[in-house]
Amino acid sequence: MTLPRRGLAQWDVPTRRLVLASASPARLRLLRDAGFAPTVSVSGVDESQVTGTPAERVLELAVRKATAVARTEADALVVGCDSLLELDGAPLGKPASADQAVARWRSMRGRSATLLTGHCVVDTASGASASEVGATVVRFGTPSDAEIGAYVATGEPLHVAGAFTLDGRSAPFLAGIDGDHGNVIGLSLPLLRELLTKLDVSVVDLWS
Repeated sequence: MTLPRRGLAQWDVPTRRLVLASASPARLRLLRDAGFAPTVSVSGVDESQVTGTPAERVLELAVRKATAVARTEADALVVGCDSLLELDGAPLGKPASADQAVARWRSMRGRSATLLTGHCVVDTASGASASEVGATVVRFGTPSDAEIGAYVATGEPLHVAGAFTLDGRSAPFLAGIDGDHGNVIGLSLPLLRELLTKLDVSVVDLWS
């Protein structure tokens, strides 16, 4: 028996709205490149009061962000995310200054750390939600002090968790990763699919 093929034209209009509860251009780019057309609604959640282990922090913040935006959206699937780099058990978010970014890179080079990204999806139509943490090991290379200084001077590491990007100027200073690359950038597409499946939503029905 041959099943009918679904034409590409049938994916022109997704059956559900997807809302990204994040101002991250990297997360938005990941979703768009994967065939989604999300709208963006920034949660405005205060991140300073969250405590716990790094994994607990990113999960709680992802849930808070998705839940906050879900209150303002009808019949939508809201995705919230939050990322931290865990090194020696300590959570490392965005560096507060250039000096801190330099010090962090000097402490990370030649070592491995784990990039944790909390994910939460809320279905505002049913009120159901699903959440989980993605983890990817990042192996740092050994950039020189001069290279670190030049990288920090670009300003890039001041705007991202862990003070590095997988797909930006710091890419030459990374030895490799073990796990999903999207999780390092800010959103794991395989994990997003798993969470949608738990909510009885097929990822292909969100393609545009």
